[in-house]
Amino acid sequence: METITTKDTIRLEHLGIGYLGKKGHEKIIARDINASLRAGELTCLIGPNGIGKSTLLRTLCAFQPRLSGKIMLHGKDLDTYTEKELARLIGIVLTHKPDIQNMTVKELVGLGRSPYTGFWGTLSANDRQVVDESISMVGISNLSNRMIQTLSDGERQKVMIAKALAQQTPVVFLDEPTAFLDFPSKVEMMQLLLRLSRTTQKTIFLSTHDLELTLQIADKIWLMERDRISIGTPSTLAAEGALNRFVERDGIVFDREQLRVIIPS
Repeated sequence: METITTKDTIRLEHLGIGYLGKKGHEKIIARDINASLRAGELTCLIGPNGIGKSTLLRTLCAFQPRLSGKIMLHGKDLDTYTEKELARLIGIVLTHKPDIQNMTVKELVGLGRSPYTGFWGTLSANDRQVVDESISMVGISNLSNRMIQTLSDGERQKVMIAKALAQQTPVVFLDEPTAFLDFPSKVEMMQLLLRLSRTTQKTIFLSTHDLELTLQIADKIWLMERDRISIGTPSTLAAEGALNRFVERDGIVFDREQLRVIIPS
């Protein structure tokens, strides 16, 4: 179990995740998870396909119930928060491309203010300032008046991150934020998320398949395996052999010193 500090935003205590299968039987994906997520850190969730990364993210977002244990957010059980309270605490950026037409970037980012604007959704001067600042933070001020359908995949992803920033939540979860992006855009996206974790002191947690970028950029890694979740810095997980277990197979070697995958010639 990780050492808990005053910086912890989220703490998991003996968490069990999964879902109800046929006839109401529990399908357990992982159990007895003890971990924490901290303010100002970028944490990446990796693991093989089908291991349960999306299930873990959905559980942390309160999209689906946990099977056991506790999820503590700012020292309170996640279940004690209302939907409106959670909307002011957790921002979420999903994998799928936004299927939105005839809306400008500024209008879409403005939807991030919905937890504060009330029923009619009218933006105040302060709301509009937050929207402009959120757009500026991700470096897309030049796109403010562009229609969403005219943007590239990378630009759309930045818009969705700006929308999450406009929510002004201390926690942001992202599901595969580099999916659909070319390599330079993947690097830019990960650098952006690292910078935002530092400048905003938000807790940023994302799932990804981009192992080598993760090894270079992440503060912490959560590696989901069939029988465990290994947690630590990239160098710690390398030294413990966790990354070797995850990466290595016939013809593929993981270099613990260089933190990189090697394919022998």
